[in-house]
Amino acid sequence: MPQRFHQKIQYRVKMVPIKQVHVWDEAQARSLDREGIRELARSIKNEGLQNPPLVQKNGRGQFLLMSGQRRLAALKLLKAKKIPVLVLTKGYDLENAKAASVIENLHRKNMNPKDMAKSCSFLAEKMGITVGARSLGITRKTFKKYVGFAALPEKIKNLVPGTISSSVAIKLHSIIPNVPKAIKIAQRISALDARTQKAYLRVLARYPSANHKKLLRQARLLAIRKTVPVTLPSTYAKKLEKESLYREEEPEKLAQQIVVSWLAKRNHRR
Repeated sequence: MPQRFHQKIQYRVKMVPIKQVHVWDEAQARSLDREGIRELARSIKNEGLQNPPLVQKNGRGQFLLMSGQRRLAALKLLKAKKIPVLVLTKGYDLENAKAASVIENLHRKNMNPKDMAKSCSFLAEKMGITVGARSLGITRKTFKKYVGFAALPEKIKNLVPGTISSSVAIKLHSIIPNVPKAIKIAQRISALDARTQKAYLRVLARYPSANHKKLLRQARLLAIRKTVPVTLPSTYAKKLEKESLYREEEPEKLAQQIVVSWLAKRNHRR
């Protein structure tokens, strides 16, 4: 069962040398939005640090950062020598710290799909899907999609977003587990519009061994829009209106009947 994230904590405020505050390994490896850090640094410089980072003692004279990686980075950018921190005395552990740090960083702008997926996967494990989705302000469906993306092979992930979308990547891999083959298919359908890509995957799921030309032909048939806007020259528009009045039918319905009838005759001739 996922661990509960929210629990009562106790801490005391302390001013410590910034060089004594260290980030846990996984967070250290995480890339931060540089522009966002610069904006935060400007805000701290003008308004002061409103919410000190959360730390816990980690050996003599050392502190492990539990929450506030972006704030710490902003203060380092400002070349601060000392930093006010909230030193934990009760009720928090490293796993909860990781969850708090992930949530904090997920709320920043321009997070790439791979980082988002990895973080959502972590939160799903530690907090569960419902709580994790709620903590980020996204739906369970979106959250689960990111978790599914996190489980993809790295070479498939690298296709997003340049070649295909994350949702197409997930669906494609579920149909074609063979990574090299999936990559070839992704490259072939990358130029198709989203509607045709979706139709292509539907056909691929039914005929995974079919060649690309056959799949594309079927996909385009599936992707044809049922509603097609048509602009008529004024002469024909008047004739359609006159005929619809005579038949006591809506012009749109009559136009539909005419097009269907014409297509049926063309198909019969072939």
